[in-house]
Amino acid sequence: MEFLGVSWVEWVGYSAMATVLISFLMKSVTKLRIVNTLGCLLFVFYGVLLQSKPIIVTNISIFAINVYYLLKSKSSA
Repeated sequence: MEFLGVSWVEWVGYSAMATVLISFLMKSVTKLRIVNTLGCLLFVFYGVLLQSKPIIVTNISIFAINVYYLLKSKSSA
């Protein structure tokens, strides 16, 4: 299945990329981490579709780091 000549799997990858890029436009570090976490989840899904362990491992690791710091900032607030 394609849209504009691009497969749906590639659209998942483009969506993940756009989400991560948008996260770096956030002024608040908390918002950056939340949006970046969503991008990481999309990249994990993309990695699973491609069966690419480096994409999966990298983004699960970044996801875990983001969640750690989000929880840490919530508990100190």
